[in-house]
Amino acid sequence: MEQKLYDLMDWAGIEELVYSEASNPHAMLGPHLTEDGLLIQALVPTAAEISVKISTTGKKYPMELADEAGFFAALIQRKSKTPYTLEVTYDNGVTEELCDPYSFAPQYREEDLKKFAAGIHYTIYEKMGAHPMTIDGVSGVYFSVWAPCAMRVSVVGDFNLWDGRRHQMRRLGEGDGSVFELFIPGLYEGEIYKYEIKTRAGEPMLKADPYANYAELRPNNASIVWDIDKYKWNDKSWMDQRAKTDTKDKPMNIYEVHLGSWIRKETVRDETGQDLAGSEFYNYRELAPRLAEYVKDMGYTHVELMPVMEHPLDESWGYQVTGYYAPTSRYGAPEDFMYFMDYMHGQGIGVILDWVPAHFPRDAYGMAVFDGTCVYEHMDPRKGSHPHWGTLIYNYGRPGVTNFLIANALFWADKYHADGIRMDAVASMLYLDYGKNDGEWVPNIYGGNENLEAMEFLKHLNSVFKGRKDGTVIIAEESTAWPMITGDPKEGGLGFNYKWNMGWMNDFTNYMRCDPLFRKNNYGELTFSMLYAYSEDFVLVFSHDEVVHGKGSMIGKMPGETLEKKAENLRAAYAFMMGHPGKKLLFMGQEYAQTAEWNEGASLEWGLLEYPVHKNMQDYVKALNRLYREHPALYEMDYDPDGFEWINCSYQNESMIIFLRKSRKSEETLLFICNFDNMEHEKFRVGVPFHGKYKEIFNTDAKDFGGEGRVNGRVKTSRKLEWDEKDDSIEVYIPPMSVSIYTCTQAEESEKPEAKKPGVKKAADKKPAARKAASGKTAASKTAVSKTASPKRITAVAQETEGAAVAKDVQKPMAAFKAGQKQIITTKEEQKQIGTSREEQKQIGTTKEEKKQIGTTKEEQKQIGTSKEEQKQIGTSRKKQEQIGTTKEEQKQIGTSKEEQKQIGTSKEEQKQIATSKEEQKQLGTSRKRQEQIATSKEEQKQLGTSRKRQEQIATSKEEQKQIGTSRKKQEQIATSKEEQKQISTSKKSRKQIGTAKKNQKQITASKTEGSETK
Repeated sequence: MEQKLYDLMDWAGIEELVYSEASNPHAMLGPHLTEDGLLIQALVPTAAEISVKISTTGKKYPMELADEAGFFAALIQRKSKTPYTLEVTYDNGVTEELCDPYSFAPQYREEDLKKFAAGIHYTIYEKMGAHPMTIDGVSGVYFSVWAPCAMRVSVVGDFNLWDGRRHQMRRLGEGDGSVFELFIPGLYEGEIYKYEIKTRAGEPMLKADPYANYAELRPNNASIVWDIDKYKWNDKSWMDQRAKTDTKDKPMNIYEVHLGSWIRKETVRDETGQDLAGSEFYNYRELAPRLAEYVKDMGYTHVELMPVMEHPLDESWGYQVTGYYAPTSRYGAPEDFMYFMDYMHGQGIGVILDWVPAHFPRDAYGMAVFDGTCVYEHMDPRKGSHPHWGTLIYNYGRPGVTNFLIANALFWADKYHADGIRMDAVASMLYLDYGKNDGEWVPNIYGGNENLEAMEFLKHLNSVFKGRKDGTVIIAEESTAWPMITGDPKEGGLGFNYKWNMGWMNDFTNYMRCDPLFRKNNYGELTFSMLYAYSEDFVLVFSHDEVVHGKGSMIGKMPGETLEKKAENLRAAYAFMMGHPGKKLLFMGQEYAQTAEWNEGASLEWGLLEYPVHKNMQDYVKALNRLYREHPALYEMDYDPDGFEWINCSYQNESMIIFLRKSRKSEETLLFICNFDNMEHEKFRVGVPFHGKYKEIFNTDAKDFGGEGRVNGRVKTSRKLEWDEKDDSIEVYIPPMSVSIYTCTQAEESEKPEAKKPGVKKAADKKPAARKAASGKTAASKTAVSKTASPKRITAVAQETEGAAVAKDVQKPMAAFKAGQKQIITTKEEQKQIGTSREEQKQIGTTKEEKKQIGTTKEEQKQIGTSKEEQKQIGTSRKKQEQIGTTKEEQKQIGTSKEEQKQIGTSKEEQKQIATSKEEQKQLGTSRKRQEQIATSKEEQKQLGTSRKRQEQIATSKEEQKQIGTSRKKQEQIATSKEEQKQISTSKKSRKQIGTAKKNQKQITASKTEGSETK
């Protein structure tokens, strides 16, 4: 070796390189300008000879061996750097021309290092990992990795015989934010590599690249160089539309899929008879059209893929990830997965990816103890270990860790066009004592069990994710009652778009497991979810977790001695789920009621579709999904309390609930009647939101779905019959174990029912028949014979109430004019107290409410003949109320005899005089002005003369009620005798006479005088 060259040798540096302990090899290797010329040094341990070839001239300069370990050096008389290559002849005689990897500048800027050190380099995946690129006209691969505590990091692979001395990497930056990087010319896509990391203790370890874009198929685990920027996307229209869409008021019906077991091939065996690894899986490109066609046909809007990130163990289902930036090679290469995503978008299907930032496996080649220290996990096992899962917990307080995770979530949305991320096991992140016993965890600085660092990480992630404003969503699987999971981070929330409703899933599943006979005891599990339904933006799920580990399939959970009975329960469960507020998710195989639990090692049992019960269930779910997408009431106001209304949630004994789902348009309202009992209900009355027509559009008992076809074929027109605290109601048939869904069409103003006027159909004449019909309806409700083989149970209380309501309807005064009808109709309480027929209520007017309605203005009293003076004469004062109906003697005093009736004006002659003909009705109050005068609001009563004194006089205190005739005996005394009925009731003849001529109007005016004379 020449003296000049020898003098330039840094023997300590050479020793560091030879022993592969250099963290800055570029300080020694590559070109360096000196006073004596251009010094070029290289370390190629297996080389026999090396020459430097100047690229511009082609001139070669042999290098001298400075260390027998393979360290070569050459001093060239040049005053500037120049491009060159190295011609290497290996000890096996092979010659190769290489670009010197140590002749290239780093690709990190100072800003990149600062941002990464702060944990805010959201596109760090553009730097980290292995990236094919061209630098200074030279093609190669740029490698970068975060190993802050490593002594030395090298890139190793087949290209350098896995020798860690060959391609030692340069450290950039200092401290926790430092990274290692190296550009290796001549490498291309498909190269297999790992990082050889020498710890501070001098121990070398082989690690897969945490930022690798592709990896070997298990059981191999090396990383693979891959260019993920070469795929040409075709989903621009989808992406543009997604950015404009708010998913909260759009349908989101998710089909959860495990790609490896949705469908599989027959395993291929090699020459030795061994199973060929991966031969059982379909490629992403093969899966895309099959899955898209099925999902589209079934009517789902999204698919959610269980983790497709690289993982070593099939049985982990993908939830123990080692390659966060690589789609698993089980189903193909990265561009194959891009094709899958692109194809789905082309078919109008969104794709949500499961993502696992809560924990990672301990595999030696993975991220555990990555550089000899706990880089990604906590050093303290009480903080960094999951004892139940055997995995490690991320250190969310370290910027490099949170940057790795945040950038990863963004990576899948950016590079693979994912429409959403479903974050797994959020609860395990939030609680320091999750799955741990006392002494196995460390409290936070305030002594609590909340993981404050994880909270900040989630807020940070969600803020950045939402800040993209590209329509992507992020969903939390959080199984506790941690508040404000979907709340605004600025207000203390975590910032997720949605949260899985695990509470609803557990409660409702437990409810449906019960035998229908005992479900009434668990009624609260059916209704409780609505108490907190709007505390978060929920997704209702029947996920993979519910069909594994001995829990049984969905149909297996249902009660019933036969598969058909179980299917009947399952149909009702799915329909209720569709009606409950929240987005929807169903795991694969459950849409056709697979009987066995899910097995990740085998394909779904598609052969079951040859059997009617399974084919019917598949058709049913398809119809249900179509119904969901076609009716905005089922999704538009999922997170607005105005989008849901209980009609009745107190049918505990019947195991029934009735509710409304609403959209922003009232005509899109849907009525749900859910019966989770084996009993049918005939002529069952249900309160409805408004007067109109109600058409059953979906019934789980339809024959097409495997039911018995017990449906409501005809449109129901509501009646003005108060029920379930609604003014209108309908009468329906409810099959056993069913859900019926009705559209609600509000009647036009002209179609709303009016009070029938006297003389039209003379409903009062049909009073006995009406009563008989009412009685018949009540009896029929209690004793009707079942039309099917199913047992029948009618609730006594409900049906007795119905009978009373029907009787009430018959008793309503049908002779009232149009607007006056509403004011004159008696309340339920009045009907119970008086129990009189329509005509008796008109004539006697013995209740407080009737007196207010019949005679509230002086002007009307003059016209009708019921002025204050007349009220005194007719017996409406408190004294006369006491006199009316107390004893037989009092009845005689008040006017039970024919003579007194003549004096009071209740004789047939006076009835003629008081008669309200059609013409008189027009004069006495058919105008809107008169209707307003008759109105019985509290304000009008005050204005029209119902002073406290009169109210006190008219009031029916408990004592007065007793005196007026609350006992059955006194009621019988008022109107039991045939003579009294003749005197009080209006005969057919008298009703014909009532209101026949205008002349009677004059007699009405004179009635006041006659009443005075009588008194």
